[in-house]
Amino acid sequence: MYYVYILKSKKNSKLYKGFTADLRRRVAEHNSGNSEFTKNNRPWELVYYEAFVNEKDARREEKFLKSGKGRERIKYLFENLE
Repeated sequence: MYYVYILKSKKNSKLYKGFTADLRRRVAEHNSGNSEFTKNNRPWELVYYEAFVNEKDARREEKFLKSGKGRERIKYLFENLE
């Protein structure tokens, strides 16, 4: 399985979108400071993920979530979670 995920910083509420084949390991890496981009905004919490059977589809979804339309979808999802 491949995963596209969204982390939210408990420090400043910033969002991080990523892709991985091992979700638990990757979230732990973000929180331990092993990821250059996310180490300054720790701790992170996993707020959303999608699972994919094929890597190509997961990478395509990650790219979409980082686009303008993807950010709109994320905003919509989080508005409706509360």
